[in-house]
Amino acid sequence: MLEPKIAVCSQTVIDQEKIDLVKTLLPDNGDINLLSETFKVLGDPTRLRIVMALAEEELCVCDLATLIGITVSAISHQLRILRGMQLVTYRKDGKLVFYSLVDENIKNIIKETQIHLQE
Repeated sequence: MLEPKIAVCSQTVIDQEKIDLVKTLLPDNGDINLLSETFKVLGDPTRLRIVMALAEEELCVCDLATLIGITVSAISHQLRILRGMQLVTYRKDGKLVFYSLVDENIKNIIKETQIHLQE
């Protein structure tokens, strides 16, 4: 199948005002890098399953391991990465550790992406 041709601008700058406006609205490089790292973390299928499960219910490490089908050690490793990106939080109840999403925003991002993919 042939790829459609992409139109290429014949001028270097078409609308400098738009460029200047958008430049002021874009996040700085530090924020861009953090966003990129967040998407990389969520790009892993195991971590995405964990986040999607936690979007539905707070779960302990053992329940997550059973649900995802990997060892408690492997779940703990993935949760450490998710915690480092401030996507999940935890609380201790005796010897059990329960995980949940830090906030609803990450759940919304996933839901919106699912809607986009279904369109």
